[in-house]
Amino acid sequence: MAASAMAGQQLEMLGSRAHSRAESLTARNRELYEAQRRARRGPTPEVFFTKHIDNSRIVKADDPERRREMRTFTAVMSVLFVLVMVYVWQHFSAIEIGYHVEAQKAQVEQLREENRQLRLSEAQLTDPGRIDRIAKQLGLGEPQPGQVVRPEGGGDPNAPALAQASAPAMQIAQ
Repeated sequence: MAASAMAGQQLEMLGSRAHSRAESLTARNRELYEAQRRARRGPTPEVFFTKHIDNSRIVKADDPERRREMRTFTAVMSVLFVLVMVYVWQHFSAIEIGYHVEAQKAQVEQLREENRQLRLSEAQLTDPGRIDRIAKQLGLGEPQPGQVVRPEGGGDPNAPALAQASAPAMQIAQ
């Protein structure tokens, strides 16, 4: 009822005005907006109603083509996932092996430096001049001929030999 009264008022307004068509449409829209704004009671004019829909009797139809498409899609996605996971595994394994190789290189360098230090130490300790000084400090003199026995035994056959004693074999009486 109110809507028809508003429409009647609007028609009277339109008929009484002698403005151009564009001005009348603008004025009409402005008046409609003002009328709607006055009719509004709150900040939002929307009203929502609860709709009770019962979907319990609806049965989904079986579609074999759709099922086949979904199986194909699932298989393709699974293969793609496995391929991506293999790639990622290989990538991380390569990174891990790279770290391992670098650690081994660092260890080799450390061992080379340690070997060099040990060779220098050995060269210093086996210096004949150093050994001679230490021997003189301990009161040792130069060896007399025949005092030095070489373990390889490749010396003079007439030179004195080092005596060796062997323990006699024990016999058990019966």
